[in-house]
Formats: sequence, structure tokens, C-alpha cells
Amino acid sequence: MTTGQGQPVGEPLLAVEGLTIDLPGRQPGLVQDVTFEVRKGRAVALIGESGCGKTLTSMAVLGLLPPAVRVSAGAIRFDGVDLLRCSARQLRQIRGGPVGMVFQEPMSSLNPTMTVGDQIAEVRRLHLKERRSVALRQARELLTRVGIPNADRRLRSYPHELSGGMQQRVMIAAAIACEPKLLIADEPTTALDVTIQAEILELLRDLRDSLELAVLLVTHDLGVVADFCDDVVVMYAGHIAERTSVDELFYRPRHPYSSALLASVPQSGRARTKLNVIAGRVPSAGQFPGGCRFEPRCEHSVESVCRLPQADTAVDDGHRTRCGRVASGDLILEGAVRG
Repeated sequence: MTTGQGQPVGEPLLAVEGLTIDLPGRQPGLVQDVTFEVRKGRAVALIGESGCGKTLTSMAVLGLLPPAVRVSAGAIRFDGVDLLRCSARQLRQIRGGPVGMVFQEPMSSLNPTMTVGDQIAEVRRLHLKERRSVALRQARELLTRVGIPNADRRLRSYPHELSGGMQQRVMIAAAIACEPKLLIADEPTTALDVTIQAEILELLRDLRDSLELAVLLVTHDLGVVADFCDDVVVMYAGHIAERTSVDELFYRPRHPYSSALLASVPQSGRARTKLNVIAGRVPSAGQFPGGCRFEPRCEHSVESVCRLPQADTAVDDGHRTRCGRVASGDLILEGAVRG
């Protein structure tokens, strides 16, 4: 289920407009013409298979793309500031301050040579210029806030002394240390068992409500999307295939790729049934089809329509798709009922 919060009015906190990311001289259009927004207090999911451009898009927001990869077009506006025009120094002030980041693998992101207390305190010392003693006191409160017991003891622990779930909580504590307006979370629950995953999502939900936090969640887990998010952006082969509210996506998908993703999810109460699969795989950058990028794998493909370039089209209020057949009314897709 979604949060049930109404759509806020006013300008979005984060607006990504026409974002295009290239590997110059080798692979143009790793991500192409990506547009979406995140509003205060709402959670937006970026979903799709591996290789669709979700992580590249999220990394571009904070200027964390690999050295050889470049943003060649578009704008990324956070709180009215175009981040693509910011200097490296300005971006360092934004990262960890008004924008927090939770990476996919906490053990590879946390510094193994520093205690978790010092790593959380470092964020406040850099951004708020606090003394170490003050920052450590705040770090202890943050550990308690994210649900880590015996905070005084854990403050002096090293990452390898913590479980995967506790490491992820430490990452979240560091990400919210300066009470950010936006939290970007890249697969924050992937390596966790379902019980810990539920606890992390509940923690994020509490933080969103108490801090009015906006969340951009990168995930491939549709269960997490259904449980936590308000809006969803479906990415395929560097394009946005569909963007809408979570309820609309699950009950009225408007792109064959979204429909195929939903059909591949195991349904409760249907034991020993064969799972649907999407034939083929996501094409590599530089090998994208000239028309619809999903066309070679799509069971609804019609050559006369689908091998032509597809436009991002509004099909309902707040619901957009990049499928010519759906946009023209020639194709109606069935939704999926969530358990």
C-alpha cells in the first residue's frame, strides 16, 4: 500500500529534465531524455531490470558519475538550483547536507578503519562545523533514532563488527545526520532478509513522516515499491517507459514493459504456478533498437508502429507512457492486483 498522502502543490524539490548521459566516443545515450520530479514528503521509485540506467540517473543527481561518463544534455534542479552548473565545491556542500545518500552495499561504503561513531560525526563536523565531542553526541542520538540498541557501545564499533542490517542503519544515520530535504537510496534493502528489510522500510517511512523527507528510491523490488512509494518511474534501456502513481502502475499499467514486470511477480495464494518471464535481455548501450527499445522483447509488438521512434505521451492526468500503441488506444493492458 502507499502512504495515502495527497499530492503537494508548488514546485518540486527535485526536478530532472531531459537528462542524457553519454560515454563520449564509445556509447552515446546510456540514459536519454529522462524527466521526472520528486516532491517534498513523497517517495519516488526508479525501477527496472539491471542495466536500465537507474543507478546512473541517481548518481548524476549528486555528480557522482564515473570519470569517463558525462551528462550531455538536460537539467537537474534541486530546491531551485541547477546541480549540473554547480562547482565541485558546491556539490560537496550539498552531498551529506541537504541531500543524503544511502548506497547499495554498506560494507563497501563504510570506512573499515573508522568507528561508526566517527563516520557519522564526520558528516556533522564537515557540514555544521561542530566540535568532535558535540558531533559524537549527536551521532549517538542518531544511532538511537535509527533503532540501534546500546548506542554508546556501538558508537565505538567498527563496521565489520555489525550485522548487515545494522550497517545499513548506520548508513541511514549518516545520511540523515544533517536533516536533509532529500534522501537518495540505491537498493537499500537488497542484501537483507525479509524481516530486516521490513524494519528498514519502516524506519525510512518514520523518517519521511517526521522530517517531511523526500525519497528517491532505486530498486528492482516491486514489493518494496508497493509498500513504500507514492510515485514510480519505470526505466528501460536508458529511457523512461512509464511514470505515474504507484496505484496507477499496479492497477492500470500503460506500457508493455511495466505490464510484463508486474506479471513476473509471484502472486500470493498461487502456489506451484509457473512464473512469467520476459524473453531476452536488456540491450547494451550502442545496440538500442531505433524504435521502441522494448520492441524486440514485446509480445504486443506491431512492426508498423513499434519500429518507429516512440514519444513520451500523457495518457491520463499525471500518467505518461512511451508506447505508441497504448497512446493511440490501440492496446489496452491488464493490471495486477496487489496482495
